[in-house]
Amino acid sequence: MIERYSRPEMAAIWTQENKYRLWLEVEILACEAWARLGRIPPEEVAKIRASARFDCQRIAQLEASTRHDVVAFTRCVSESLGPESRFVHYGLTSYDVVDTAASCQLVQAVDIIDAGLEGLLAVLRRQADKYRHTVMMGRTHGVHAELTTLGLKFALWYQEFLRQRRRLAQARKDIAVGKLSGAVGSFANIPPEIEEYVCAKLGLEPAPVATQVLQRDRHAALLSTLALIGASIEKVALEIRNLQRTETREVEEPFYAGQKGSSAMPHKRNPVTCEQLCGLARVLRGNSMAALENVALWHERDISHSSVERIIFPDSTTLVDYMLHQLTRVLADLHVYPRQMEANINLARGLNYSGAVLLALVDKGMSREQAYDLVQKTAMGVWQEGGHFRQALGQQAGLAEILSDKELDEIFNYARLLARVDMVLHRAGIGKKDGEE
Repeated sequence: MIERYSRPEMAAIWTQENKYRLWLEVEILACEAWARLGRIPPEEVAKIRASARFDCQRIAQLEASTRHDVVAFTRCVSESLGPESRFVHYGLTSYDVVDTAASCQLVQAVDIIDAGLEGLLAVLRRQADKYRHTVMMGRTHGVHAELTTLGLKFALWYQEFLRQRRRLAQARKDIAVGKLSGAVGSFANIPPEIEEYVCAKLGLEPAPVATQVLQRDRHAALLSTLALIGASIEKVALEIRNLQRTETREVEEPFYAGQKGSSAMPHKRNPVTCEQLCGLARVLRGNSMAALENVALWHERDISHSSVERIIFPDSTTLVDYMLHQLTRVLADLHVYPRQMEANINLARGLNYSGAVLLALVDKGMSREQAYDLVQKTAMGVWQEGGHFRQALGQQAGLAEILSDKELDEIFNYARLLARVDMVLHRAGIGKKDGEE
């Protein structure tokens, strides 16, 4: 786990201390539930609640001989108790405790990630509004296409992360379940009232059906959602990397005082954070594949998933938390160069208006095929020989009789092409008042 990079609250979730604290809470709540059914004397439960303790080092010592983490844990807890220790783990199997506690950890982690998404969305929305009319060249296949605005890019990302937040909410719902139903999920040695009580106290729903474990499609859905969030982070980071190229340089990730870009070339300002984010997204995708592999277990369970989850749960949640924090910082402090955007637009020499010219000729009665061939021929001439598309059109025989100079001026007015930007941004939720649909 990359704990040194994570924010303290996320790192704390995946400590042994927090894991055993949740295990102990499940055990104590189960005792309370048994007491409500009259199977454990209430005074004994009170002693357990007051005195039950654990020590991580002692558990590790016991596990070295028991070779079973839950047995080591319950023995450690029993050492802090008297005769009432016999009621600890009463009627439970190991994964009644482990899976229910793990669900609590995952819910805690998801809530932190959701807060990170909320912060990122606020920045995206603010930047979309700020740069709504910052005109830049749109590119398809890496080639100049038609004009767009930086605000539209931010609005696109804003909507995408809204979708990711909805997916995360559903994944949270799927994972916020517990099970205390015994060795094969049949409630043979424990009544469902115990499960209902413990889950209610922990803010979980009882799994309608379980085996010895919660079914791993729940966890796979969460890990897949985290991988999707990572893919969207990568998408934004990759766009910034491409727009930061020396030949483009329309935006640039923040470069702070004292920062160095290269040990050999002092002039370098590299998109290192965005490159890092693109790389880490690959780890998330790999972890999601491991989670999918965990779905199929032998019969009512095997242990093949356990070792995997000790890695992928903390790593994926910590990575997404870190990546959201980093992307939010990059976008909030993004360097934007409108003059370079204008210079790059001028490199197109008007060719980005070819689609508008095509439609204008069709509107004048020319067949689409004839209009397309005429516009393409003119455009290819500009590609090969230079000049400006507007002037090249004027030199085409017979075109002046079809399109006047005034009409051409209107066609080559970028404001007309971007007239619906505000509509798109409003539809995306940018610039709306709070509560407005």
